[in-house]
Parts: sequence; C-alpha cells; structure tokens
Amino acid sequence: MIPVDKHGCVKVSRFSGWEEYRDIFHFSTTRRGGVSEGSFASMNPGLYTDDDPAAIRRNIELLADTVGFDADLLFMPRQVHKDRIEKIDAAFLGFNEAGRKARLDGVDALMTDLPGVCVAVATADCVPVLLYAPDRKAVAAVHAGWRGTVSGIARKTVLRMIEAYGCDPACMVAGIGPSIGPDAFEVGEEVVEAFFNAGMPMDRILRRNPASGKAHIDLWEANRWQLLEAGLSPRRIELAGICTYTCHTTYFSARRLGIRSGRILSGIGLEEKGFVK
Repeated sequence: MIPVDKHGCVKVSRFSGWEEYRDIFHFSTTRRGGVSEGSFASMNPGLYTDDDPAAIRRNIELLADTVGFDADLLFMPRQVHKDRIEKIDAAFLGFNEAGRKARLDGVDALMTDLPGVCVAVATADCVPVLLYAPDRKAVAAVHAGWRGTVSGIARKTVLRMIEAYGCDPACMVAGIGPSIGPDAFEVGEEVVEAFFNAGMPMDRILRRNPASGKAHIDLWEANRWQLLEAGLSPRRIELAGICTYTCHTTYFSARRLGIRSGRILSGIGLEEKGFVK
C-alpha cells in the first residue's frame, strides 16, 4: 500500500497495484488527521466505538473530503465476527435511518454496484478485504476477524457477488489491508483447532514459535487462500503486508492499544463521474 496525504492532514493508504482502476476509489485510514483525542487520537472513524460521536462524525467528513465521496453515502455495518453479507441497493437507500441501521446490524461484509456509495468495514487487527469486479462494476468490503475467517467470509462474499452481479472471479481484484501479521498473532490451541476443523490449509497458515511452541496463525494467507479457492487469480490479489500490532503508531491495534481505542476504516466505492454501467 502507498500513503496518500492529500490535504496535509488526513492520511490514508491505498493499494499501489490498483492505480489503473480509475472508476473506483478505495482507502484504509491511518491514525493521522482527524479530531479525536486520547486513545482514539486522532483519525477514528469507527462508529461503534466509545469515542465522542461528534468527533467521529467530523472524522468521517474529513475522510470523505480527502478521498472524494459523499459522507452521507458511507455505510459501515455493526460487525459481529460472523459471515452475514448485506447488499447496498436502491431498496436499501429507500429505508429511513432506523431501517438502514437495522439492516446493517450483525453484518460483516457489504457489497454494492451503486455509483457514489462507499461500503466500508472497521478493523483494529482484524483483516479488511476489499473486492472489485471490473467486468460488472461491483465492489465489496469484508471484515475478516479470525472467527469470520474460519467461517469463510471472504470466499462467501466473492460467491455472493457472483450470484448477485454475475461477476467473473477470474477478473476480480482483491486487496488484503492493514491487519495483524502472523508473527504477532499468537493464538491458543482452541483457535488452531477451529481453523483445522474448517478445512484450512494448516501447512500454509500455522507456524509455531520454536522457543515457546506457541501457535501463530497467518490470517493474511488464510484469506488469500479463500480468495484463490473462490476463483481469483493470484496476480490479482494484493497484500498490504502491514502488521497493525507492529505499526500501532500509524494504524490502530486493539491488541496493542486495548479494545477501547480507535478503528481503521477500509472502504471502496464506484466513482460517479464518468461512470458507465
């Protein structure tokens, strides 16, 4: 990913290999820019945190201004570490605020083919996956914590996009954003068992510390493997390779900073200007 500092204040990261796709916008926020204070300082756009709601709203407005989308068309779910996927369509936009909030409750991935709409997920060590289908002009944002990864949410989102929009997975591109890396993600044996029982390729995702014998899971590779299983080409999957635990001064990390801290927002949308469906 490459850092982008458009206004000298709000800084976001973008996938360097996506520069050719001029009909979309995408981003992952950093901690830089914004108005939040304390453990949320300073760019915290996480709606479902204990931060001051006015500060969160202002952060979202600053982010929207930096990236270039309408803040009122940014949608992020209340994530629960499961595998429910919601489609943002004309019917969804027709709901009132309460109706939209209800539809976004308990969701961990959003997809849309509506220009101008930004779908996003909030993370602070969990894996954000952004998807774009250039053949059908559709996008998705996926929240894959370890439980969501075990449930196969990345693969399921690709399959749902194929079903809903007729996307060819061989044409799709994916970006695996800033999240906890395998060196930092030490887990208990119950987590190892969950991945094993889900049929994950343990030879590719499980490592053990030679000194302590403790298990480490590679969430990046686990989600990359799911995308490959869904039909994506390996050359169309970009890994940011940024560990949030290690880079906690630039990106929020719940393991490093505590659960009561800010969130990274990773989002994607179709540009309205010059859009041809």
